[in-house]
Amino acid sequence: MEPNWPIRLMFPSLVRPLRGRPAARWRQRGCALLLLVAASSAFGQTFLTAPTNPLVAVPQSEGEQIERLLRAGQREAALARVDVLVTKEPRNAQARFLRGVILGDLGRATDAIPVFETLTIEYPELPEPFNNLAVLLASQGKLEQARALLQHAISMQPDYTTAYENLGDLDIALATDAYRRAAGLDPASAGLRSKLALARDTGAKLRASR
Repeated sequence: MEPNWPIRLMFPSLVRPLRGRPAARWRQRGCALLLLVAASSAFGQTFLTAPTNPLVAVPQSEGEQIERLLRAGQREAALARVDVLVTKEPRNAQARFLRGVILGDLGRATDAIPVFETLTIEYPELPEPFNNLAVLLASQGKLEQARALLQHAISMQPDYTTAYENLGDLDIALATDAYRRAAGLDPASAGLRSKLALARDTGAKLRASR
């Protein structure tokens, strides 16, 4: 498998806030596979769409403090604040989502994966946890499983640009891996070597474009 392909992880404080049905719906700060993306929504913005919505909004002051820590690169401190918030408000899906993002950004995929797995179970109508779970599984080399999750996210939200972009990057990674395996089985094939070189070159250019 080719390493470090440029998949995008949704970051809720810098993108649209997490919302529930019926009216509406959550890219990421980071290193390696993770990318910081700016957008207009603030983490502290209220995102409830109905009184019956089970999601709990993060208080604005708390959200601003966490976002300030993240922008300053103090991810461990931000994680500690989010952990306290999640302990106080265990049903706060936005805070739990952010906790998963920060864990992933810190390279703690093993800890972050269960966070997003749980969110996909509790809120199966939201595509963003599926996208982020796909990112983390892909970082562990589970490309086929990641692809299925991205396709599921897109099926729920056909205009989900980030998931489409991730799917494109993932397909190139899968193609590179397939050509590498084929070239290993038939090293005399000039055609396979050419395709492998092209796929690797494309992947390198994508990584450079992050």
